[in-house]
Amino acid sequence: MKNFHSFSKRISHLCSCSCMKLACFSRSIWSLLILLFRFLFFRANPFYILVCYFVSVSFLGFLILKLLNPRTDSFKPKDLDIFFTSVSATTVSSMSTVEMEVFSNTQLVFITILMFVGGEVFVSMFGLLFTKYKLRNRARIHGSRVGSVSRESLSPTNPVDQIELGMVILSETESRKPSSVDLVSAVESILSSNEEDLRYNSIRYLVFVILVYLLVVHIGGSALVALYVSLVPSARNVLRNKGLQIPTFSIFTTVSTFASCGFVPTNENMIVFSKNSGLLLLLIPQVLLGNTLYPSCLRFLIWVLGKFTKRQEFNYMLMNTREMKYFHLLPSLHSSLLVVTVFGFIVVQFILFCSLEWNSEGLDGLNPFQKLVASLFQTVNSRHTGESIIDLSILSPAILVLFVLMMYLPPYTSFLPITKDVGKSSRSGKKSTSRGRLAENLIFSQLSYLVIFIILICITEREKMKEDPLNFSTLNIIIEVISAYGNVGFTAGYSCKRQLNPQGLCKDSWYGFVGRWSNKGKVILILVMFFGRLKKFNMDGGRGWKLL
Repeated sequence: MKNFHSFSKRISHLCSCSCMKLACFSRSIWSLLILLFRFLFFRANPFYILVCYFVSVSFLGFLILKLLNPRTDSFKPKDLDIFFTSVSATTVSSMSTVEMEVFSNTQLVFITILMFVGGEVFVSMFGLLFTKYKLRNRARIHGSRVGSVSRESLSPTNPVDQIELGMVILSETESRKPSSVDLVSAVESILSSNEEDLRYNSIRYLVFVILVYLLVVHIGGSALVALYVSLVPSARNVLRNKGLQIPTFSIFTTVSTFASCGFVPTNENMIVFSKNSGLLLLLIPQVLLGNTLYPSCLRFLIWVLGKFTKRQEFNYMLMNTREMKYFHLLPSLHSSLLVVTVFGFIVVQFILFCSLEWNSEGLDGLNPFQKLVASLFQTVNSRHTGESIIDLSILSPAILVLFVLMMYLPPYTSFLPITKDVGKSSRSGKKSTSRGRLAENLIFSQLSYLVIFIILICITEREKMKEDPLNFSTLNIIIEVISAYGNVGFTAGYSCKRQLNPQGLCKDSWYGFVGRWSNKGKVILILVMFFGRLKKFNMDGGRGWKLL
């Protein structure tokens, strides 16, 4: 019996020791993983972080869309088309290889989520949270605390406070008397600490402002669209005939418009609403608020909040745009010139569009007011949303070339007649190493990469270009590639009427021109969409090439 008790005690002791060792080992592994995560999180290039983000979200979207059932069992999209749709929604490109009415209401809801988490405003907000976390972590490493004033700096024995209050403390020994060097270093240390505190609080407030901006635009825009569709019989009948729910349509369209995606739950995009001028006028401000005018609107909102709240954080944001490390927060002059440039481009496009397309087939059946609103809507969407109220294939070549130029230009393109560096927000304050400079010199320009993509697609589609030259024209391919690069979504489409050798089985479908491409061509356009979504990291590419 005693042997049994001793044996059981020994077993329990061994088990307890094993459990303790296992717990210590698991804690060590967990600590190691946290350190590895922090190392990768802080040392990794933001470019690679965003690549991993968009690729992982696209694959997750593909898996969920594949698991969800489409609207009808008679037609199920291919896996490549589902992945293409997921990438298109995540990169807010709105390029399509299948008709939108194929997707069920549940799939449309999930596509809405993909567009929201892939939108530039949402992604940039998380980048700002990353900057805030880095500041807090750096302060924690150095043993300080950001976001609040330390008690030591407010102590009456602090040299700075003594100077400000006119206090002189006589010490018993000369060793305790602060020297002038000590006072200067203390002043510099406290001022630096206060600067970091102010910067940290400003970033925290900026995150809150962006979040409120997102919520107000999305909730207000969805409510207005839903109200319009509910009150206007023609718009309500369109959704009823297509089996679309008003809440789904309103939220989907608002998120897509603000994120500059361009997806609409209807097959015909906004063509079916070309006579609903009120709906088009509701969407035009959302296009500008979420894309080209976002920096200017954000700066104006910060200025208004600063005037009402009198908080120094808002003034710090406006006066120190570089220190905020937020790409979309531009200086005052750059923001003002951006507004002038955006409306200048719109006016030029609007005048040309009305001059050349007023009596065209695309605007046929509309009264003068509806034509004006439709023309304005179409020109505003060329940078960079892509919602369309007209078939692009019937537009004049001059307008198509103009749209290609507008799609190619980055969203914050502005006319800056200034030689000094005004609006450049430094994405990284570090000096580039010799290896980094070598890589930058070897990188091609944006236009060079686009030419390479166009050549590759012309190679993959060369047989169709011979058999069907009107549909597979070089101009249509260029429009598709530039649209994917600009994350716009404009497409010339495909028409069976343009076939030189008509095929009896050909059927016109409401999806993009890329839907008729080969699988290789679709894969190349997927790469173009990723490349276009991350083009801000290659804006300085090609500077090593000198054209003499």
